[in-house]
Amino acid sequence: MPPPTDSAAALTAPAAPAALTEPQTPQDGPEAVERAGEPPAPRRSTVRTLLRLWPYVRPVRARLFTAAGVAVTASCLGLVIPLVLKWMVDGPVAAGDPGGVWLGGGLLFLLGITEAGLFGLRRWLVARPLAGVEAAMRANLYRRLQRLPVAFHDRWPSGQLLSRATTDLQLLRMFLAFPLTFLLVNSVTILAGCAILLSQEWTLGLVLLAPVLPLVVLCSLFEARYSLAARTARDQVGDLTTVVEEGVLGIRVIKGFGRHRSQARAFRELSDRLRGTELYKARLLAGLLAVIVTLPELALGAALVLGTVQVSEGTLSAGTLVAFLSTALALRWPVESIGFLLAMSQDSATATERHFEVVDTPLPEDTAGPEGAAAVSAGSDGRPGDGPGPVSSPVPGPEKSPASAESAPSGEARAAETPPAAPGGPGPAVRQEPEQRSRAGAPTPAPSSAPARASTATATATATADGLRFENVEFRYPDAPAGAPATLRGVDLHIRPGETMALVGATGSGKTTLTALVPRLYEVTGGRITLDGTDIARLPRTRLRELIAVAFEDPTLFSATVGENVLMGADGAGEEQLNRALAVAQAEFAHALPHGVRTQVGEQGLSLSGGQRQRLALARAVVGDPRFLVLDDPLSALDVHTEALVEAALRRILSGTTALVVAHRPSTVLLADRVALLSGGRITAVGTHRDLLRREPEYRTLMSGDPAGGPPEHAPGKGSPHGGAHSGAPSSAPTGAVPTHRGPAGADGGTHR
Repeated sequence: MPPPTDSAAALTAPAAPAALTEPQTPQDGPEAVERAGEPPAPRRSTVRTLLRLWPYVRPVRARLFTAAGVAVTASCLGLVIPLVLKWMVDGPVAAGDPGGVWLGGGLLFLLGITEAGLFGLRRWLVARPLAGVEAAMRANLYRRLQRLPVAFHDRWPSGQLLSRATTDLQLLRMFLAFPLTFLLVNSVTILAGCAILLSQEWTLGLVLLAPVLPLVVLCSLFEARYSLAARTARDQVGDLTTVVEEGVLGIRVIKGFGRHRSQARAFRELSDRLRGTELYKARLLAGLLAVIVTLPELALGAALVLGTVQVSEGTLSAGTLVAFLSTALALRWPVESIGFLLAMSQDSATATERHFEVVDTPLPEDTAGPEGAAAVSAGSDGRPGDGPGPVSSPVPGPEKSPASAESAPSGEARAAETPPAAPGGPGPAVRQEPEQRSRAGAPTPAPSSAPARASTATATATATADGLRFENVEFRYPDAPAGAPATLRGVDLHIRPGETMALVGATGSGKTTLTALVPRLYEVTGGRITLDGTDIARLPRTRLRELIAVAFEDPTLFSATVGENVLMGADGAGEEQLNRALAVAQAEFAHALPHGVRTQVGEQGLSLSGGQRQRLALARAVVGDPRFLVLDDPLSALDVHTEALVEAALRRILSGTTALVVAHRPSTVLLADRVALLSGGRITAVGTHRDLLRREPEYRTLMSGDPAGGPPEHAPGKGSPHGGAHSGAPSSAPTGAVPTHRGPAGADGGTHR
């Protein structure tokens, strides 16, 4: 009986992108491997798969073994009852002894009470430890999901991960509590019962054992088919969870476009597929149970007829026949439960496979030599080898000339800066503006309240600071088709210490991808990125993300208070830093909320407007005074008046940090000292805003919106406060203490291509 076509195909069909009206198809581990052109991993046997749960069970093994022993004892007590019946029939009943009958009845009552009490004790013994096992597995899975790279989450639908963390683990807890124990209990009971049957009358025992071989063959066939159906059903549950989650999170889009009927139709179709798979599983189990029940019943009937003949002939006592039949009836439940236990074992093995598909996913290498961390520590806060220090404001220092800003680091940092041989040769020549101009109208940074560093520490920080460098960087997405061009190719870019670089390019040019490489949300596939001369691949991610703060275009807020969402950007930050970050991001609206900064923003922050969410995400990025700042179009959801206020406040922050800002509008570009033009995955020009307007038609097109790329005199900003070159002396990085930032990378909403 083959499984339903559409259900079985769910395991092997290639994944289709999610649409508003079409649910996603399974995108699990085996399918991902198969799509990558590699053969799927062979399926482990059920026993080997379930044995992988042993590391989780080991801490509570004493109670589980005790519970199994109690259950075996209780089951074996049930086999004593037929022996008591034999004694009663052949003894007191045959002799007409009422006292013996009462004694036998009392003994049977005592055995029944003891058996019930032991089974209750077994349930009490396993309840608490197995709840702990489920919690440990769920916590381990969640930790793994947090550590897996963004590329992993790009490939897996969220519903598949949710179902693994919820329903699959609940199924495993139920398996450990009931089927696992009773597989052992029923096996021991059947073996002991068969021994008793053969010892009482071996001819009748052989009659009852006749169905064993057909049942073994049937169970083997059942296991092979049921395992495929079980896997299909679990994957379809994950798909259904994905559709429900998308329907809830996208309820505004669904209602806005009146797509509730089509969404309901898509959900119903997927639900019908799951229903078909579950019905197929039920048919398989029903067929197995019918045979499991029928064959032993036929054998029992044959044994009853044969035993009655033997009693009538005087070759078998009535008590022996009663005991034999009672023992056989006591074995009915252990035999008939084989089907249920096998089905639950297959479901549990499937859930175990799905759990370990995530847990077994290799984590990215996160090792770094101590010299790598020490080098960046020295360049970050002036204290070689220190971890993140206390959060403080930048200490303004003397301005540096462009030559000093470009100076190479010394010692190991200088060695780390040497770029490797460029694969595929150098990229196209890039014209760069040799000067670094200060921001027009940028206010002087306010003096810091933190004490000034010693002069030696300042000198060390200045000597090792090299800013942010991209050296022949290449990147290709892991799921990109073979032969497709890389998203980024030969990117060379240097952002000097204390400089703000605007990254400009057409949609799809790779801007967001480039910014995602800095906090290592993705790993470069060629070249390297350095912070103060140290390759970021040599830094532990925890240290790297203490140095870098990020804010992406699509802000993500969590189900927490406003203050908790902002303070995710810096460990140990207090109310003063919170208020300062809210002021910089022009997010003082938080104080006017019903409970101020303690107001719960709700899931995804949907209780706030898009501009409010973006301002809170920006506040989260700047709350820790980060050494390096990466902003992906952080002002796209703001009105022009709020944007102007945020820009004015951002200038104070950017004057003391090294920043890379993705910009689409001239007003955002003017926050930067220099501009880099990204085109076709390459940096094609670097210079000031005015210089690029004068010599780069593509840049003029992007800034003006004129497809023809008008002449400079018609470019936006010409002759206006928002155009032209920045005036003033060249800006430089502060030479005093530079604070660090610690917070979850990528917290502002995934990645964009």
